[in-house]
Amino acid sequence: MDTTCSPEIPRRVFIAVIAGGLLAAPLVAEAQPAGKVPRIGFLQLNPGANPHLRDAFLQGLRDLGYVEGRNVVIEYRSAEGKLERLPALAAELVALKVDVIVTGGGTPTALGAKQATRTLPIVFSSATDPVTDGLVTSLARPGGNVTGLSNLAPELVGKYLEQLKQAVPGVGLVAVLWQPGAVGGSTDMLKPAEVAAQALGVRLQFVEARGPADFDRAFSDMTRARAGALAVLGSGIFSSERRRLVDLAAKHRLPTVYASRDFVDAGGLMSYGPNLADLFRRAAAYVDKILKGTKPADLPVEQPTKFELVINLKTAKALGLTIPPALLQRADQVIE
Repeated sequence: MDTTCSPEIPRRVFIAVIAGGLLAAPLVAEAQPAGKVPRIGFLQLNPGANPHLRDAFLQGLRDLGYVEGRNVVIEYRSAEGKLERLPALAAELVALKVDVIVTGGGTPTALGAKQATRTLPIVFSSATDPVTDGLVTSLARPGGNVTGLSNLAPELVGKYLEQLKQAVPGVGLVAVLWQPGAVGGSTDMLKPAEVAAQALGVRLQFVEARGPADFDRAFSDMTRARAGALAVLGSGIFSSERRRLVDLAAKHRLPTVYASRDFVDAGGLMSYGPNLADLFRRAAAYVDKILKGTKPADLPVEQPTKFELVINLKTAKALGLTIPPALLQRADQVIE
């Protein structure tokens, strides 16, 4: 997402949405015209990066009475990590006359779908800054055919750095890897990262990487500056290349915190951020309401309610790092 300039972060107003009142499963079919089976388009940037997220969405649908192949049809499309393919794939779903498009893969995927249609309902399952990135007019009143859930990455970057500081108490310089120009991410995190670093008593080294070709140079820059730890900000490219980033962090012996647990599952040290599976499950509730007649413009964008800290003790041991017991006790999952 995912310059050393620090743009100001726009003020966000979050609306608490009461999730109760969802109709029971037997009423799902009654809400549809006789003989009509709802069709959902599911558009992803790179499903191989997070295969469990689609499963979470399907579970959310089942909880509401929708069973794929029985009373709902789902059309899947994947850009295989290529952003430029998203609008055309979304256009395919529009041509299939799906009732709603659900997007995974953050803000870029949602924008690709919006480029294909201004009328068909779109539900994004995880977007960093939906207002600034042009997905919705406001969080409280989206105003168009798009709504969904925000992952609030900019606001979480302070906690992100705090966890890293607790894992590596003596660190003085923390490198921050970010992707300039990434839609829905890194630039918005720079200012809050600086503010958090001052409060934590650490210095930051912002290191740019526009793509995989910059990774080796970026880590060489960190080594030359003698960075003692690394924070990798959110980016679709970083997520797709997480194995290589994890390997480079290990090679340069840099304790690293990431924006999502997929990096830790791949061998990274630790991650802190929204529980993305929970966001995908909650996206199903948006789909349910839209299928029952609610317009996306009338469904406020929601924020995360569950966050997770994941720590990989195997990686800590390989780095010669002892994770403080207090931090381990707060972890939602510890990989041993």
